[in-house]
Amino acid sequence: MHLRKALTVSATVVALAAAGACGSSQDSGDAAATPASAASAGGTPSAGAADPGTAGGLPQASDMASVAGYLNEYTPCQDLATGDEYDAQNDGEAWGTDEAQDPAWGIEERAVCTDGSGRPIALLIAPDMKKFQTAAKSSGDKFLVGEDFAVVPVGSQAIQDLRQSGLKYLTCKADSSAPSGSAKSPGLVEGCVLSDDFGS
Repeated sequence: MHLRKALTVSATVVALAAAGACGSSQDSGDAAATPASAASAGGTPSAGAADPGTAGGLPQASDMASVAGYLNEYTPCQDLATGDEYDAQNDGEAWGTDEAQDPAWGIEERAVCTDGSGRPIALLIAPDMKKFQTAAKSSGDKFLVGEDFAVVPVGSQAIQDLRQSGLKYLTCKADSSAPSGSAKSPGLVEGCVLSDDFGS
């Protein structure tokens, strides 16, 4: 699995790759945004500061730049801005404007980048994922999650690209089910499910 291979590289290589990952100008070409293409070009795919963590191998990230660098291995994550900076220029296009201010979510930091088509991707640092999932269950919102961060892509191509990222689709709907052949595991909160099926 490409993600697991990426996570075995040394901290030095990871740090160097992450430093150049954010702000990528890749606008198209899925091959350019995949770990496989990075490896075939002679490089090692970076996961920013992500590592396998302890929750079923979900990726972790130490800061927002690491989340953006990690996403950039799979889909463009360009023009990274704080949530406040993005919201000042855009009206309600990225998830979390109000939620990031609500202590119930446990969101430590929110930022937004844009994918190759200019659609927003909300990036959320959430160290207490159980608290985050509790709020997600109440809201009914869905997310792609790592061990201590979540992302909310809007563009359909970004969602497709991130299927290979090792992130899991979090849903807390009572009737949630994954198609046959899809991996599915319980979340940290009763009624929440993590799946590798990202829905439609």
